[in-house]
Amino acid sequence: MSELIVETQGLTKKYGNFTAVDGIDLKVKKGEIYGFLGPNGAGKSTTIRMLLGLIKPTRGDARLFGLSIRQNPMEILKRVGAIVESPSYYGNLTAAENLEITRKILGADKKEIDRVLEIVNLSQWKNKKVKNFSLGMKQRLAIAQALLGKRELLILDEPTNGLDPAGIHEIRQLIKNLPGMLGVTVLMSSHILREVELMATSVGIISRGRLLFQGTLEELKAKSEQDVCIEVYPQDKALKFLENKGLKVKVNDNRLFIKKNGINVAAVNKALVMEGFEVTHLSVVAKNLEDIFLEVTGGDAL
Repeated sequence: MSELIVETQGLTKKYGNFTAVDGIDLKVKKGEIYGFLGPNGAGKSTTIRMLLGLIKPTRGDARLFGLSIRQNPMEILKRVGAIVESPSYYGNLTAAENLEITRKILGADKKEIDRVLEIVNLSQWKNKKVKNFSLGMKQRLAIAQALLGKRELLILDEPTNGLDPAGIHEIRQLIKNLPGMLGVTVLMSSHILREVELMATSVGIISRGRLLFQGTLEELKAKSEQDVCIEVYPQDKALKFLENKGLKVKVNDNRLFIKKNGINVAAVNKALVMEGFEVTHLSVVAKNLEDIFLEVTGGDAL
C-alpha cells in the first residue's frame, strides 16, 4: 500500500453554528497529484489552512508525513511548500531578488534559486523586475518560491485562478511534470472541473463541508451510470416501443437516451431493427466530469 503523505481523521472546523468543514478524512498518497474539487465556499481553503496549521481544527486531526500538525508544525512545514490565495511580490525587485528573500528566511542553499527558476522555466527572466511579468509568470514564480528548500509536498490553492488560457496551459503542464521531475506530491484545490480532469491522478470532492467522494478519476467515472444514445426513425413510435418493453427513455436533442445498467445494447438494437425501425446511430455515452460531479453532489454546481 502506498505511503500516505496527507491523512486527516474527522477534520472539522466550525464558526459558531456554521460548519465549514464537516469530519473529512483525506488520504493523499506519495507521488500523486490530488485534485481537491468543489464549488467556491465548499470548504477547500479552510481545509488547506488547517493542513498548514494556519487555523486550528474544531475537532479531528491532520497528519502530514505521519506527523500531527497540532504537535509537530515546524517539522512538517519544513517539508511543505504552499500557495494560498494570491502570491505577493516586490514588483521593483527581480525574480531572483524576490526568491533571495525567501531563501534567507528558510536558510536554504544559494544554489536553490537557480534550481527552482529552471524548474519553472524562468531562468532567462531571473534578473527582470517582477512588475513586468505576466500573471502566468508570476504564478510560476510563486511555485518556484514554494519549491525552495527541496519540498516534498506542494499544496496549491486554486493555482490557475485568474489566468488566461496560455497561463493556465503553462501552469497545468508544470504541475503535471512535478511528481515525475522532483518526486513531490501535489495537493491542489480547484473549482475548475476541466483542470482537475487534465491534471489529477486522484480526486476528492467536497460540497458544503463534506467529503462526498475520494479515489481515482477512473473510480469516479465508474460510479456514474452510462447512457445508451439512439438516433432512430420514426422517433416517436420507437419511443413508445421501447417504453412498452419496460425501458425508461428520455428524449434530448432529437435522440433517445436509456440508462445502460443491465441492458444488452445489441439486443435493443436488434429489437428495433426487427420491428422495422431505422437505427442511424447507437452508442454508449460516457459522462464527463461535470455530469458526474452533479450526480455525486446532488446538483451542487461549480
